[in-house]
Formats: sequence, C-alpha cells, structure tokens
Amino acid sequence: MSAVDYGREALDFIEGLGTYRKVPEAMDALETAFGRFGFETIIVTGLPNPDQQFAQMVLAKRWPAGWFSLYTQNNYDRFDPVVRLCRQSVNPFEWSEAPYDAELEPDAAEVMNRASEFGMSRGFIVPIHGLTGYEAAVSLGGVHLDLNPRSKPALHLMAMYGFDHIRRLLEPTPYPPARLTPREREVISWASQGKSAWEIGEILHITQRTAEEHLATAGRKLGAVNRTHAVALAIRNKIINP
Repeated sequence: MSAVDYGREALDFIEGLGTYRKVPEAMDALETAFGRFGFETIIVTGLPNPDQQFAQMVLAKRWPAGWFSLYTQNNYDRFDPVVRLCRQSVNPFEWSEAPYDAELEPDAAEVMNRASEFGMSRGFIVPIHGLTGYEAAVSLGGVHLDLNPRSKPALHLMAMYGFDHIRRLLEPTPYPPARLTPREREVISWASQGKSAWEIGEILHITQRTAEEHLATAGRKLGAVNRTHAVALAIRNKIINP
C-alpha cells in the first residue's frame, strides 16, 4: 500500500472505533484493524513499577492464554528487553530493535525465545509516556507482518488512539471536551497532515517557536502525551477533520 492508503486505513479505524462503548467490542475492532497488517496478538497495558505486578496493569489484551500465564508467573516483564527499551524510548520500534546480550542476559533471551513459541516471533510496540510519569504501551505481535516506513506512522496513530479509547472506556467518569483556540485547531490540523512545526510556521506566517507553543498547548488541553496522540484525540473529538 502507499502512504496515502495506510493513512486512510488509520483514519477509517479512528472514525469507526469511537462508536464502540464496551472494551470487548473495541478490542474486536483493534484485532480486525491490526490484523490487516498481519498482527495476531495485542496487549494494551501500563508498565508496572517495581512494587506492582504486570497482571494488575493490563487494560485489555488478546494474548494466547498460555503465554499470558507464563509471562506473569515468571515475571517476564522484569527481564523483557522490549519492556526495558519501551521505558527509555518515546518512539515506536520493532521488537527486534530492543538490544540484549543472550549470553549475559539469559532471562531476556528466554523471554524472546518463548514468545516465538507462541507465534510472536516479531512485533511492534508503541511506548506511551504520560505527563505525570505514567508509562504504558500498545504491543502487537505476529509472524508475517506488514512493517515498513509507510505503515509504521499509521500503526503509531492507530495504537495511540486505541490506547486512549480503551483507557477512557475504563474510566469511571468521562473527560470534558477540550476547547482549542482557532489557531490551536489550525496547527493541529496541519500536524495531522504530517507538517513539522517549521512548515506550519511557514504556512501560517508565524515563527517555528510559536507553532511549537501552540502545538504544546493544544496537546495539554487534549490530555495528549505527544503530537501523534494529540492528532488522534483531535480527530476523535471532531475538533479537526481527518
């Protein structure tokens, strides 16, 4: 698919997901959408602190039952090189990009090898870092995956929106709608089209710094953790058109 096709796939997903009001239904939609990229497993989860258990942090999942039991019983999150890199990175990455030394870190090697036994030999993870220090991730696994420079931005956007929708469904009270100024809506709209802060500044005849400030303010109002998340939330709230 072209970059435009991947982008349309992501926007169609965002527009459709908002209609689901129950977590199982939303996860069905995630499973279908990510399945088009070859993914067979999904987990939406917070990352535990040392005094927390991984199982307590999971918001929703479509993991093989045996793998989840094995992962939690053996505290694999303590050794998982993907989780480790997820805590350090703000950018999505393939599981294979998470470094570890198989000889010096046999526990890490065990995690990756056992995952392969459950049909999760490859994967893609989207780290989520909240402003309050909250850490989370959407992790996708499978074997034959459509991962390339064109598909990854779409997957990033879909994962961020999927996480936010699942989180909001689990919240006891709804979030009030964000109110953006006309200028903030403009910069978010241009950001949704892939424009950088410098490009937005040129288009709107403002400085790059001013564009960045508007983007940051809009992100805070939306409760976003990064620019991609802000775009997803703005589309979801119908503040901008996809």
